[in-house]
Amino acid sequence: MSNPNDLFATLPEPEPRRPAAAKAEPRPASSSAEAAYTAAHIEVLEGLEPVRRRPGMYIGGTDEKALHHLFAEVIDNSMDEAVAGHASFIEVELDSDGFLTVTDNGRGIPVENHPRFPGKSALEVILTTLHAGGKFDSKVYETSGGLHGVGVSVVNALSDVLEVEVARGQTLYRQTYSRGLPQGPLAEVGRVLNRRGTRIRFHPDAQIFGTEARFKPARVFRMARSKAYLFGGVEIRWNCDPALVAGTDVPEKATFRFPGGLKDYLAADITGGTLVHSDIFAGKTARPGGHGSVEWAVAWLADADGGVSSYCNTIPTAEGGTHEAGFRTALLRGLRDHAERIGSAKRAASVTGDDVMAGCAAMLSVFVREPEFQGQTKEKLATAEATRIVENAIRDPFDHWLAGNPMQASRLLDWVIERAEERLRRRQEKEISRKSAVRKLRLPGKLTDCSNSSAAGSELFIVEGDSAGGSAKMGRDRQTQAILPLRGKILNVASAGRDKLAQNQQLADLIQALGCGTGSHYRDEDLRYERVIIMTDADVDGAHIASLLVTFFFRQMPKMIENGHLFLAVPPLYRIAQGAKTLYARDEAHRDALLAREFSGRGKVEVNRFKGLGEMMPGQLKETTMDPKTRTLLRVTVEEAEKAATADAVERLMGNKPESRFAFISERAAFAGEELLDI
Repeated sequence: MSNPNDLFATLPEPEPRRPAAAKAEPRPASSSAEAAYTAAHIEVLEGLEPVRRRPGMYIGGTDEKALHHLFAEVIDNSMDEAVAGHASFIEVELDSDGFLTVTDNGRGIPVENHPRFPGKSALEVILTTLHAGGKFDSKVYETSGGLHGVGVSVVNALSDVLEVEVARGQTLYRQTYSRGLPQGPLAEVGRVLNRRGTRIRFHPDAQIFGTEARFKPARVFRMARSKAYLFGGVEIRWNCDPALVAGTDVPEKATFRFPGGLKDYLAADITGGTLVHSDIFAGKTARPGGHGSVEWAVAWLADADGGVSSYCNTIPTAEGGTHEAGFRTALLRGLRDHAERIGSAKRAASVTGDDVMAGCAAMLSVFVREPEFQGQTKEKLATAEATRIVENAIRDPFDHWLAGNPMQASRLLDWVIERAEERLRRRQEKEISRKSAVRKLRLPGKLTDCSNSSAAGSELFIVEGDSAGGSAKMGRDRQTQAILPLRGKILNVASAGRDKLAQNQQLADLIQALGCGTGSHYRDEDLRYERVIIMTDADVDGAHIASLLVTFFFRQMPKMIENGHLFLAVPPLYRIAQGAKTLYARDEAHRDALLAREFSGRGKVEVNRFKGLGEMMPGQLKETTMDPKTRTLLRVTVEEAEKAATADAVERLMGNKPESRFAFISERAAFAGEELLDI
């Protein structure tokens, strides 16, 4: 190509630019698509038609959860009347034909004509107009669950039949709707002397929810009962068609009234669980001026996951929100302040809100004026002020509860600190796993591994000291037996804090050699050896090291013990020889028995006491302690029924409270004296 300018020879000349003041002339449609899109295609949806076209915008979808949200919208209106002090009971009735009825004895929806809609009652305006209601003005409801005036009108739009009755001024009124449209005017039925309030009976529209959609009795029952827990001043009456609950644990009739409020609710919810502390921390605080309140109930479960069930103005906030943030902050700061008061601030320094909330089962209910939610389904509270309100309401009562219950507070603090330490251990293990994935795994410490790549049939001997490790390495079966020497006594994990545990290289080497993780992250299938054998000297120091190791495994890898992988070797303390005959004795009693039974003939008997495994020749160590054909192993076990007692004994003897050890020894002083007299 000789001339580069030839590349542009076919491009058209640019059009001259129009002056800035010139107006663009309308151009004809450049395509059939533009011509087909005109002003006639712009729809204006009126009344409740937007709800029927896009129900997901108002109730989150058309599934079972959305279906039951209709019930929530109706009963929430009745609850607002109860919380405002105008209703004392709410009745919920589920019929076999799929109709659900909610009745209250509140003030009743106003029935007179609305001033802005001549000829139309306020009742009809509320049921057929979005954003119409009495909850925009705080003079009518101090606190309420309804905010946007769309709840009951959405129910009306999505029901093929809705009947409403209002008893007001000793007169009963009735009106029927179908898919949001009135089927006639509001009718005056007659006089009623002993009735007031609102009754709404509705049937979900099969065009929206499908022909198979039905209210679940158990779910409606739980939703109704929860409302009674949330406000102790209301009685909720449940009535269900017997055919719907036959063969289930849902009753046909029930009455709910819980003066104890959330404390009763939580106690029923955690029945059968094991508490870290004995009492539920519960209370209620009214805000100054009467503008709302905060109620709570909290317990920490030792054997199950917790969870916070929160509510705002009796509306369940399944996704939490700002009130839960204040609740979390109050508990965290309260525990940290308590730790500082008792001199444990350093131990609690690493505790986070996640550690406090682990295992925390709680109920939280707040009443605030004009709350802000995310979305119409109101599953998350967004009111910024709620964080401060809840924190201020709970902080002082929590401090007083901790100070007034020192034993419970101590157990709770220790438990939370353990959760923090476990979290940091998991992070460390994850870091080790991440590093191991990008580089060849080094052998931890002084581990001499076996050649067998499978866990089946392989053994890890944890031995005391380098000299014993040297003898064990020479006497082992290289195919199946690995050796890991330890330098003296390991860390006492029952009394050590998180920092010491994380920094201890011997334990880090041991954890890495086993490869199975610790705590809740223990994986039995990742254990690199079928047997883990603690092999220490047959003296007091050796027994102490063995007890420290067993404590470590009991605390950090209890599943390894439960699955039968942990053993204690039984090395000899004495060597007894006479001529060509040589036997080994485990202890003094065994030595004396052998001398009396096996060495009663002529000839000099030599009795040598081993100072440690390191003094034994490799052949002797193999014959007496390592060879599966001639050795003795003790399997470490903890029976299911003994777990609690074992855990208590470990804590008393090995924990960080010397007073517990002193009490344990004092309780058994007489027993120890008798043993000494017998020796």
